[in-house]
Amino acid sequence: MTRIDTDRPESVLSTPSHTVGPFYGYALPFPGGGDLAPVGHPDTITLQGYVYDGAGEPLPDALVELWGPDPDGTVPRVDGSIRRDPATGGHLGRNGVEFTGWGRIQTDANGHWYARTLRPGPRGSGAPCLSVCVFARGLLVHLFTRIYLPGDEAALAADPLLARVAPERRGTLIATDEGRGTYRFDIRLQGEGETVFLEYR
Repeated sequence: MTRIDTDRPESVLSTPSHTVGPFYGYALPFPGGGDLAPVGHPDTITLQGYVYDGAGEPLPDALVELWGPDPDGTVPRVDGSIRRDPATGGHLGRNGVEFTGWGRIQTDANGHWYARTLRPGPRGSGAPCLSVCVFARGLLVHLFTRIYLPGDEAALAADPLLARVAPERRGTLIATDEGRGTYRFDIRLQGEGETVFLEYR
């Protein structure tokens, strides 16, 4: 972008570049944002990882949003992720009962995020997965990706989207099983091991 100095119309000066934010810590995170699974649900899994920038440094002010179906593959149609206190207007968080399939998690000071959810079931011909949206400093447009869970190699091999990704990059879309119902999924915005991001048209 350029601007013209009105005192000297013949001079053209560059304006500094701008990015959006990071303002994500204000008003967007809410209590229980990463607790997608209902309280005490026996089939809860934990997803956790880090968001890294192009230099491999963790981002302490990124937001990760997750969407996923329930274990039957049904996309929930219930409210309940963000409730407001009618008296104060503040956030009450989740009701702890309904599975909405949606969550929003802010990374901590070390760039770490985690969410408790239910293992997604299959939808259509694709392997079960969670949809992810990432907001971070330096991004003018948020990024979309997916998290596939390991365990069903036949479904992963037959997934139409994974089949279109170069074999050496497919691993950036598949979480690592850490045992005891915990999966690790790091998000790398650029550089070596960059996560595969999706463009919707």
